[in-house]
Amino acid sequence: MKWVALIIPALFLAVFIYGLVRRVKLYDCFTEGVKEAFPLILSIFPYLAAMLILSSLFEMSGLAKMLTNFLSPAFRALGIPPEISPLVLIKPFSGSGSTAILSEILSAYGPDSYIGRCACVAYGSSETVFYISAVYFAGLKKKRLFRPTLIALGANFLGVVAGCLLCRVM
Repeated sequence: MKWVALIIPALFLAVFIYGLVRRVKLYDCFTEGVKEAFPLILSIFPYLAAMLILSSLFEMSGLAKMLTNFLSPAFRALGIPPEISPLVLIKPFSGSGSTAILSEILSAYGPDSYIGRCACVAYGSSETVFYISAVYFAGLKKKRLFRPTLIALGANFLGVVAGCLLCRVM
């Protein structure tokens, strides 16, 4: 076993011992924290449910495949291999869907190929923007999501372009 795997358990144990030394009622504090989490979960749930349903509909409707076919030439011009286009398009919507696509790409082309490296960099350098937006903006009273979401999508895309460029050079 590597020592890095022990960091989280050691940290948990240190906090537990610190609480015991300070005579904190650990179980009571834990249950109080759980009670405070329920209103947060209830406020976030509708947004998360909507994003999960919309991402599933995007994939199942065939819209993702049509958009991939339409944008592949533009991606190729920017240095993104067309084989990873589905990954680039699905990642902002669905983490599990993009993991499945990454797995398919790696099994088809191998992790050491240019396409495999680009897929790994694209997967690692991007985020599920719509899921994160739903979580972060759920508690806001004024829902001005367009600009931050557009900036996050642009940053994701630039990260993929730069990553594929670096994969080509290295």
